[in-house]
Amino acid sequence: MTQAFFTGFITLMSLILAVGAQNVFILRQGILRSHVLPLCLFAAASDALLIWTGVIGFGVIVQMAPGLTRLMTWGGALFLCAYGALRFRAAYLGDYNLELGEGRQSLKKTLMTLAGFTFLNPHVYLDTIGLIGAVSAQYDADSLRYAFATGASIGSLVFFCSLGFGARILAPVMVSSKAWRVLDVLVGVTMWTIAAMLVSS
Repeated sequence: MTQAFFTGFITLMSLILAVGAQNVFILRQGILRSHVLPLCLFAAASDALLIWTGVIGFGVIVQMAPGLTRLMTWGGALFLCAYGALRFRAAYLGDYNLELGEGRQSLKKTLMTLAGFTFLNPHVYLDTIGLIGAVSAQYDADSLRYAFATGASIGSLVFFCSLGFGARILAPVMVSSKAWRVLDVLVGVTMWTIAAMLVSS
């Protein structure tokens, strides 16, 4: 059971370390020190929901609705393009009173944005439900599959908390509008690149 737990933990970590829209958003909020704990918990809980769904057998639903994957791909790509455009616009205008001052977006709006990055990204389903679900199939006993899912879920929590709270190390660098401009351009490029990869895959 311990081996299954750590296999799940390591499998999740190997998938989640890749740069993605969700990770970049949490990194940005971590630099802002804005709603970090709720965002980390929301991201980890979302992953856990998808992981357990995959382990229990959501693949059957995907087979029953093959067009769902394509719909999620285009919806996710449009969402990423829109958010990337907002970041390019922010970099162009250069108005960073929100980041450099005391103002912050509301928790509700921030969580809704993160929900978009999480549930409108088809790669999230492929990684959590598809791949992790497939890897868990190597275990015959339910107890081992559940240990695997638990390890993967805890791996997600450890990663997002490390990313969100570790981002504070960059905070001293982000004290000027120029630094935020560079970050927003990088975020915009990342979002558009991921969107292009979604559509072309």
